[in-house]
Parts: sequence; C-alpha cells; structure tokens
Amino acid sequence: MSDITKEDLENLRHQLFVDLKVLLEKPAQPEVKPKEWLRSREVKKMLSISDAALQNLRIRGLVKPVKISGLYYYKAEELKSLFSHKPKS
Repeated sequence: MSDITKEDLENLRHQLFVDLKVLLEKPAQPEVKPKEWLRSREVKKMLSISDAALQNLRIRGLVKPVKISGLYYYKAEELKSLFSHKPKS
C-alpha cells in the first residue's frame, strides 16, 4: 500500500467539488410529459364533475371518447379545446 500524499488529498477534494457541482446542476425531477389520453375518473376529477355530467357530455356529442374493454378514454387536447372556447360577442 502506498502512502497518501498531500497532493492526493488535494486532487480528491477537487474531484469531490466537481462531482457535487454536476449533481446540483441536474434538474430535481425529470420533466413529466402530459398524458395524451385520460380515463373517465381523471376527467371527472380534472373538471370537478359527476358521472352524470360526463355522461351528458358524451350523449350530447361534446366529447367523443374511445371505449376499450368497457372503459372510456378521452383525448386530453379535445377536452382542453372544449373548455377553452371564448363566448361569441
């Protein structure tokens, strides 16, 4: 085993600071990609509406979900555009 020199300790200290700087510069969490499709429960929670209100939107044709294995899936963009229309003047 070789002796540790003052220069070895200085190099270790320098490398620790470099590694810490790299870690601190990374974003805290990776960017979350918004969902393209939402299930009924997510839509109801997002819009604060009941089962009946969501069913009414489907019946009136205001939303056009895709039904897969008995579950409705709604396109997120469609919901955003549905509720972002400005009233006519």
